[in-house]
Amino acid sequence: MFEKLREAISGLISKVSTVELKPENLREILWEFKLMLIENDVALAVAERICNEIESKLSGLKVGRFEDKRKIILGALRETLLEILETTNKVDLIDLVEKKRSIKEPCIVVFVGINGTGKTTTIAKIANLLLKKGYSVVLACSDTFRAGSIEQLEQHARRLGVHMVKHKYGSDAAAVAYDAVQYAKARGINAVLIDTAGRMQTNKNLMAEMEKIARTVKPDLIIFVGDALTGNDAIAQAEEFNKYVDVSGSILTKMDADAKGGAAISIAYVTKKPILFLGTGQKYDDIEPFNPERVIDRILGTSQT
Repeated sequence: MFEKLREAISGLISKVSTVELKPENLREILWEFKLMLIENDVALAVAERICNEIESKLSGLKVGRFEDKRKIILGALRETLLEILETTNKVDLIDLVEKKRSIKEPCIVVFVGINGTGKTTTIAKIANLLLKKGYSVVLACSDTFRAGSIEQLEQHARRLGVHMVKHKYGSDAAAVAYDAVQYAKARGINAVLIDTAGRMQTNKNLMAEMEKIARTVKPDLIIFVGDALTGNDAIAQAEEFNKYVDVSGSILTKMDADAKGGAAISIAYVTKKPILFLGTGQKYDDIEPFNPERVIDRILGTSQT
């Protein structure tokens, strides 16, 4: 995770630490660094922000004879990355489920994203996480479009020991979601996790269906599930989905296989919506809450995890 990005940052620190911190010295080094960031799937706007901030923080800085220049550069990088990764919107799924439980209402979560991102598996992981924390869960297969989608979610429901609401293929996806919410309300279930058709963001009919699901069940959260390996494509997809429904935040999957890491740095900054979790494997426990500090430690190579 983040191997390529870590190499780029290590190269930057080595180069900057050998020159006087003058604007003319920094600009050429930062230009090369910006290109390396873009090559590692960091969105252009984010790469520019990082380089501008580093130049602003370091330019003209007087370093004492016995001061560690590398430590100063590392500190500037850490501060810049933290500013980029943190959003003003804070979303705590567990806290939200607990608040809804306290008023005897189910927390309704809709998951959106294109095919192949690991969306259905991510839903199962979130269900497992909630079950382990003592909450009850019902799954809803509002993906009535893709062949095999019902069976896939049903398999997860069996493994987890939770109920799944389904209709036939070709049924009204919003009706499935509505029935799942009514099922949860009637039985005091704490969370409704709704799978939707993995649609391309250019498919207007399926996007309209997703809007209808949101209007029908009025979810507490709409979570975009993106594949970290697709880099800037995942960011563009999240932006496009947000035009149709108010996405609350993102979950990035396949982080364990992503050597670049640009999507993780960029998506929160570009969408102005937080990353909630990172998917790090295929098992139900292979999901971790997104922690900006921990991610920065990994990127900067200051953490062993």
